[in-house]
Amino acid sequence: MKAKFSTTLALTRKSLRDARAATIRLKQLIEALSRRTLALTASNLKLRREVVQRKAAEDALRQSELHYTRLLKHSDRQQKQLRHLSRQILSAQEEERKEISRELHDVIAQTLTGINLRLGMLKKQSTLNTKGLDRNIALTQKLVEKAVNIVHQFARELRPAVLDDLGLIPALHSFMKSFSERTGILTHLSAFAGVEALDTPRRTVLYRVAQESLTNVARHAHASQVKTTLRKLPNGRLCMKIHDNGKAFDISHVPPPRGRKHLGLLGMRERVEMVGGHFDIVSAPGKGTTVIAQIPFGKAARKKSPISASAATAATSSMPASAATAATSSMPASVATAATVVVDLSKPPQPDSPEKL
Repeated sequence: MKAKFSTTLALTRKSLRDARAATIRLKQLIEALSRRTLALTASNLKLRREVVQRKAAEDALRQSELHYTRLLKHSDRQQKQLRHLSRQILSAQEEERKEISRELHDVIAQTLTGINLRLGMLKKQSTLNTKGLDRNIALTQKLVEKAVNIVHQFARELRPAVLDDLGLIPALHSFMKSFSERTGILTHLSAFAGVEALDTPRRTVLYRVAQESLTNVARHAHASQVKTTLRKLPNGRLCMKIHDNGKAFDISHVPPPRGRKHLGLLGMRERVEMVGGHFDIVSAPGKGTTVIAQIPFGKAARKKSPISASAATAATSSMPASAATAATSSMPASVATAATVVVDLSKPPQPDSPEKL
C-alpha cells in the first residue's frame, strides 16, 4: 500500500513538473507571440506610411506631369510665335528691300536721268544760245534738291538721324508733324524732358512703338486725333501712352499682319519686352484704342544736354534746309529746359502740291 502511494506521489510530482515546464513554455510562446505581434504592428504601420508616401509621390508625379504638359504646350505656342515672328522679320526685310529698290528705281533713278538730260541740254544751249539758260539751270537745281530730299527721306525712314543727334522728343515731334501733314490727323505730344536720359536702345524702342502705333491709326482706326504722353511712374518706370479716338477692335482676335513691311502688335510687344518692359493695349467701343508701353527708366546714359546748340548744329549741318526746319525750328523753345514738354499740332498744315518739273 505504501509502495503504491509512493508511486502515485512520484507520478503526481512528475506531472506537476511537466505542467510547470509546459506553463513556462507556454509563457515563453505567449511572449514570443506578443513580440511578433508588436513587430507585425510596427511593420503594418511602416507599410501604411509607405503606401501614403507612395500615393503622395504618385499625386506629385501626376501634378508634375500636368504642369510639364502645360509648360510644353506653352513652349510650343512660344516657339510658334517665335517662328512666326522670324518669318515676319524676314518678310519685312524683303518688303523693305523691295520698297527701297522700287523707290530708287522709280524716283531717284528717274530724277537723276532728268538731271542728266537737262545737263546735256544746258551743254548744247551754252554753245548755241544763252537765252533761257538761267531758267533751265534753276530747274536743274530743283531736280538736284528734290533728289537730295528723297535720299534724306529714305534715311529718316530707315533710321532718323534726329533721334541719335537731338533725342527722342525732337524725333517724335518731327515724325508726328510729318504724320499730320500726310494724313490730316491731329496729333498732340506731352512729355517730360528727363526722357532724354534713356539710353539709345530704349529711346529707339519708344520711337518705333510710336511710329508703328500711328501707322496703325492711319491704316485702320479712322481716327481724327491722336494723343501721345510720356511720363515717369511712381515705381520708377517710364510709361508711354498713345490714345486715338478712332474705332475699337477685339484685341483677342487680332490677325497677324500680311503683305506689309511692319511687324504689327507682336513686333511692338517683342521690342518692349526686349528691354525689360511691359506692353499692353486697351480698346473699347466709343473710347478708341490706347497703346501702353512701360519700360525701366534707369539712370542717365548721357552727360551732355540732349538738345544743345552744338547737337543741333551737328544734326542739321548735313541736312537740307527743309528737313532741318522741320526738325528744329518748329519745336517750342522750352524743349531744352522745361520739365514737361507739350507739343500740340492741332492745325496741321496742308501738304504742298508737288511742282511739275
